[in-house]
Amino acid sequence: MESTLQTGAVRSFEDAVYRKVSWRLVPFLMVCFLIAYLDRVNVGFAKLQMSQELGFSETIYGLGAGIFFIGYFLFEVPSNLALHRFGAKLWIGRIMITWGIISACFVFVKTPTMFYTLRFLLGLAEAGFTPGIVYYLTCWYPAHRRAKIMAIYCMGSPLSGIIGNPLSGFLMGGMAGVAGWSGWQWMFLIEAVPAILLGLFCFFYLDSSIDKAKWLSSDEKRVLQTAKREEAKAAGPEVRAGKVFTDPRVWLISLICFCYVTGQYGITLWMPTFIKSTGVTSPLHIGLLSAIPYIAAIFTMYAFGRSADKHRERRWHLIIPCMMGAVGFLALPWVIHSTSLSLVFLSIAAAGILTCTPLFWSLPTAFLSGAAAATAIAMSNSIGNLAGFTSGYMIGYLRDLTQSGNSAYFMIAGMLMLGAFAIWTIPAKLVNK
Repeated sequence: MESTLQTGAVRSFEDAVYRKVSWRLVPFLMVCFLIAYLDRVNVGFAKLQMSQELGFSETIYGLGAGIFFIGYFLFEVPSNLALHRFGAKLWIGRIMITWGIISACFVFVKTPTMFYTLRFLLGLAEAGFTPGIVYYLTCWYPAHRRAKIMAIYCMGSPLSGIIGNPLSGFLMGGMAGVAGWSGWQWMFLIEAVPAILLGLFCFFYLDSSIDKAKWLSSDEKRVLQTAKREEAKAAGPEVRAGKVFTDPRVWLISLICFCYVTGQYGITLWMPTFIKSTGVTSPLHIGLLSAIPYIAAIFTMYAFGRSADKHRERRWHLIIPCMMGAVGFLALPWVIHSTSLSLVFLSIAAAGILTCTPLFWSLPTAFLSGAAAATAIAMSNSIGNLAGFTSGYMIGYLRDLTQSGNSAYFMIAGMLMLGAFAIWTIPAKLVNK
């Protein structure tokens, strides 16, 4: 009886420590992710005015939107290794300040070449942010606590749609003509400022490791360090970072990432265009309506993340959202005449696709740790995010070629179904922890 009481007291103290860590780190990181995502995809809103004003075709926009991910791909792994070496405080702050400055420079875009160049540089600047945060959180939480935490952190993505899309629509409509600038120019400038301010705040707020956290007592640090040691012991000998590139498991999860990211940027980069094609014309109305699918995504992300941790099951919790995304896109060609029905299936697609992100990150950290985990996270994310390039460019090209979005919807649905099949091939014992 006494032993049971002691065990309960230990568990209660451990839960309290992780609650303290979560309240300290997760809200701030979620806000950072919200701003990162907003600066990455607000070009989808700028397109509504910028393309017409500058004479950009759908293909030019799609290539420019997608070329971001080439820069992201090239610098992703080096950036995450730099974070592992220099610490989160320095590196995440550097990333945010750099991308904020480059994002503000979009107000000067006049030609396709300038557009392509700045999108490429923005990708270079932001490379390493998301996998860096994922790796950073693995330094604080063991595997069985990470899915829910990642789900909360990744809510920054749909929140950027809920908050950012109406804001972008408002800025583009309300600021048009002020000081001789177009609405899309003011949108880029104003939405870049929070990234710079948050980047500066990172230097004072984040701690690069458990040991350096002055807001934790020695007993609280001991709880966190013990959990990490036990997890590392269960994972077996640490794999050298260089071995990651020849590990077939890492290539498989990179394929999975590529498939669901195809759908992710199909949604986030083209949502305003999808809604406009149903007959809505006001930028503010488009912004308000495009927030609805992201609201659905928030509830779905939290429910799946909590369930995955509770049941310690990862595969089916990832397969089902992938298939939800595929169903949503397959239905769009048949309901495009109706704004309300289109929103229903866009909501199903967004809820499924965006839920994949936090659940996916439990895969590489389930069988790797340390620098190898940092490399695997960066590698899978960089390869996966090449889908942002192929998805953005192919959707624009297919829309110009066919004067319809139907073939693009089918392409995205097919990639999501391929991703679901790839997840199914992973042995359950490898990732269900």
